[in-house]
Order: sequence, then C-alpha cells, then structure tokens
Amino acid sequence: MAKPLQYIGQGLLYALFMGVIGYFSTFPAYTHLPPEEALIKLSFSHAGKPKGACRERTPEELAKLPMYQRKVTTICPRERENVVVELEMDGEQLYHVVLEPGGLSHSSISSIYRRIPVKAGTHTLKARLNDNGGDHFNYVHEETVNLDPGRIMLIDFKEGNGGFIFKTHNAT
Repeated sequence: MAKPLQYIGQGLLYALFMGVIGYFSTFPAYTHLPPEEALIKLSFSHAGKPKGACRERTPEELAKLPMYQRKVTTICPRERENVVVELEMDGEQLYHVVLEPGGLSHSSISSIYRRIPVKAGTHTLKARLNDNGGDHFNYVHEETVNLDPGRIMLIDFKEGNGGFIFKTHNAT
C-alpha cells in the first residue's frame, strides 16, 4: 500500500515544481529597456603603449649573459601605460575611466564592458582614448547618431581600423 501513495506524493511534488517553474518563466514580465530609453554598450580590449623606450644592451651586459641569450641585443620594458577612456553625449561627460593593464607585470591588455542607458533621440557622441600616458587623447571619434527607443549602440575600438567604431542594433 505504501508504493501507490509514494507515487501519488511524488507526482504531486513534480506537478507543484512544474507549476512554480511555469509561473516564474512568464511572470513577472521582463522589460529590457523602458520605452523611452536606448542603450550604449562600450566594450573592447586594448593594450596601452609600452612604458619607456627600448634600448640596446651594452657590451658589458651582453658579456654577463649566457651565450644563447646574447642574440637579443635590444630590450624593451614589459609594463604598459594605463588606457584612459571618455565618452561624451551632447557635450556632457557620460563616462570616464582609467583602465590599468592586466597581468602580474602590468604588461597585458586593458578591457572594458559598460552598459549606459540613455534617453532615445538624436545625439552627438564623442569617444576618446589615450593609451600613451600623455596629456592628450590620441584617438577621438565624434558622430551624430539617432538612437530610437529600444535600440542598442555598440562602441568598439580597433586600432588597426583607425579607432572607435559605432554600430547600432535592435534590442532582442
């Protein structure tokens, strides 16, 4: 007699579990963005310039090295500069960050991923990047964009393509 009651109890628990999963899969309703907003996603990885210049080893330094290491006469610092990123919209600063290089020796890339909700409409966006440790931004891109409600503006950075790339996508 215990077996049928166990099966009924197990069936009720499964039904309860499926009901809870079913309820939370549809409620509460998820809203990606409020109706009057668009989203800017700033996402890229970039390595700053090396700190300091490369130099030639002196004959005394080369003489102290094992024979197999004497072929490399130029040495360069491993550590890289911080990457400074700024984003402006309609002349007002939206975002400013100083990204430190990764790695134990601070010799790797700096990465950023930032979601910035903004009001929909036509805006002038200006993205700036400084990767050389100086006082000026060596990459600047300004563009007037139309951000419809629910749209996503992706801002990427590719040094080989001249700097910042702005792309718009529909939110899905």
